[in-house]
Order: sequence, then C-alpha cells, then structure tokens
Amino acid sequence: MEILEAFDLTRCAHSAAQLAGTDRRTVARYVALRDAGADPMEAERRPRSVDAFLAKVEELAGRSQGRIRADVVHRRLTAMGYGGSERTTRRAVAELKAAWRAGHRRTCRPWIPEPGMWLRWDWGEGPRIGGRRTQLFCCWLAWSRFRVVLPSWDQGLGSLTACLDRALRIVGGAPSCLLTGNAKTVTIEHVAGIPVRHPDMVALGRHYGCTVETCRPFDPESKGGTEATVKIAKAELVPTLVNLAEEYASFARLEAGCQAWCERVNGRVHRQTAALPEQRLAA
Repeated sequence: MEILEAFDLTRCAHSAAQLAGTDRRTVARYVALRDAGADPMEAERRPRSVDAFLAKVEELAGRSQGRIRADVVHRRLTAMGYGGSERTTRRAVAELKAAWRAGHRRTCRPWIPEPGMWLRWDWGEGPRIGGRRTQLFCCWLAWSRFRVVLPSWDQGLGSLTACLDRALRIVGGAPSCLLTGNAKTVTIEHVAGIPVRHPDMVALGRHYGCTVETCRPFDPESKGGTEATVKIAKAELVPTLVNLAEEYASFARLEAGCQAWCERVNGRVHRQTAALPEQRLAA
C-alpha cells in the first residue's frame, strides 16, 4: 500500500521507489498488477512439468470421486511419458482432489426430529477391567437428547439385546425407529443395496413395536448424534492421562460410573435445546 500510495503521489516509478525504500522495478510490477486487476499478494505460479498432464489428473480425480492415490496417478503419468518427480505429482493431485471435493460438498439441511420417533445407538471401546476389554453401549433419543450409556463385555447379539431392553426400560417407552450401523448383529448382508436384517433383530423390533433401521454403509454422518455421544462418554468414562479418572476395580464400579454420568448429563441444560433432557423426555 505504501508503494502504491507513493506512486499515486509522484506518478513516477523512480521517485516512488525512493519514497517507499524499494526498487523501481518492484514499484512498476505492483502498479501493473493493480492496473490489471490482479491480486498483488498472490504469488506467481511457475510452470511445472505436470501442467501438460493436468487434464488427465483431473479426469482421474473425478472418476475416483477424489479418492485416488498420488502414487497411482504418478505411475499412470509415467507410462504416458511424464518425466517429472513424484513430489510434483503429489502436489498436483492434492490440489485437484481438493478442488473436486469443494465442488461436490455434501449439503445437510437442518433436521428437526419428532418426539418419540428416533432412538439411535452405537458402540464404543470402554476401559479395561482386570486386563479384559469392555464395551460401552451408547444410545440417545434424538428429540429430547436423553442419553443412556451401559457397559458390556462384548458386542454380541445377546449383549445387544440385553442393552436395548435395559435402555428402553430406562427411557420408559419404545420409540418408532431404532437406528444404528451395519454390524453383523443387525444387518447380515446387502442385496442390491437393500439391507437384510438379522432374524433376531426382526423379532426384537416386532416384540417392542419398533422398526430397526441402519445408516448407509461407510456413512457415519447419516447416523446422527450417536457419534458425539460415544465420543463424550469415552472422554469421561475411560481413564486417560487427560481426564485423570481412576481405574475401575470391578464391572459393578463401571456400571455405577456410567449411571452417574447419565444422571449428570441428562440433568444439565443441553446447549442446542436450552432445556433439560430429562424434562424433554417426560414431555
């Protein structure tokens, strides 16, 4: 700005350079960029050996939906006569993949859940008790934000059924839909993109009057806030050097800790709803 101001004052590159304490060629370059409408702060990109192959790199990035690796692209370009380094290829691939993702971002609309419709659950790695691994069954009601966390030794079908039964009894009712991931205890396989439910899960849904739904494969965003529930529960219930929590001497201690955590989070005002989850549950 000082260079341009000095040039506007003197209208001479040599005099402006003396006022701004720089070279006259620098003054002439910045004045030419301003007159051309370019960004003076944008660095001038030098020609690269991969520029002649950018169209092919862009095609590969589009066909792979931004997932292709740079080493695969480099091998293909080398077979086409490219003689540059792999480092240059990696930079070009990263730029074009970022550009493809920017033009194909996922658009999410604000979701307003209906009371009594959705209960979502997921599993998280729990603390070790006596060297044995545990699992945390985490579920929440979408409208009330009421959370339930139950410890378990495994993620088997029997443990899942017991945890669901216990969670529904804590909630005091059965929602319309139970939403989770595509574990083998829920979805056996996909045929033509249609999930095939486990027979015991079908019987469980029929018994409680619920519909068991699953998210899209490899798409945790369609599962909603259960991921946040698992993250928060693990951050506070699993002993680490960050939270300085004590180790659990027994499974009963872990169960009591999960119950106390649920009472605490359900009894405080939720940030989004500005209400107590236990009060919204009653409503």
